[in-house]
Amino acid sequence: MDKQGPFMQDKINALIDGQLPADQQAEVLARLTSDPAAQDTHQAWQAQRDALRAHYNPLLDEAVPDTLLAAATRVQQGRQQLNQWWRWGGMAAALMLAFGVGWLSHGQLDTQAGRQMAGAPALSAQAFVRQASLAHAVYSPEVRHPVEVPAAQQEHLVQWLSKRLGKPLKVPVLATQGYELVGGRLLPGEAGARAQFMFQNPAGGRVTLYLGALDANAGASAGSSETAFRYSADGPVPSFYWMDQGFGYALSGAVSRDELMQLAELVHQQR
Repeated sequence: MDKQGPFMQDKINALIDGQLPADQQAEVLARLTSDPAAQDTHQAWQAQRDALRAHYNPLLDEAVPDTLLAAATRVQQGRQQLNQWWRWGGMAAALMLAFGVGWLSHGQLDTQAGRQMAGAPALSAQAFVRQASLAHAVYSPEVRHPVEVPAAQQEHLVQWLSKRLGKPLKVPVLATQGYELVGGRLLPGEAGARAQFMFQNPAGGRVTLYLGALDANAGASAGSSETAFRYSADGPVPSFYWMDQGFGYALSGAVSRDELMQLAELVHQQR
């Protein structure tokens, strides 16, 4: 086979795969009849191809596992939702920027409006849950790298994130609801570091817990107690979120509202 050279080997390979141009087939076939070594190579590769086909062809008729179908669906939905959300977010940001620049350029931003803008922390809870939803949409479809630190290194993960967020953290146990820890990661937030813990059930469904420090006035601005649960569909996936002693928590996932509420209550009980 070495005497044939790479060129002839490529021709034989293309012939077996049915990719050799018609105008070259006669030449290669003639070479095979006059070159025993090339003929042996052709027969060996042909037998190898037929054996591989006989071995793997039955797999083509097997049904795709439900877990793979579910994972593919989540990836597609996550990408579509994220793309749509970024389009909406980009349009909103452009409109807000244009509006602000227009008012400032005409000197019409009065004192009362200035005070309202200074009161922006009242929107921190809403911004926080939107960030949680976006973070879920970005990372939950990932197959190979859904987390920065896996569950196998949970002790290191908790110590690291606790140090970065300046608060002792605890990973909730959601096994009673069928979810196990996948791992977690460190994320940036508008007011400092954020942590994300990811959980997965046997069907491949994922939920994420997003947490970090928030302005103490953010919870009071909504007109209810700080620790009250709130539901938000303002993002790629729905979330339940709440505040506790100046710390924000948001549980996000593409699951029913009832299931998400049960999971959020379980997280809150273990805080």
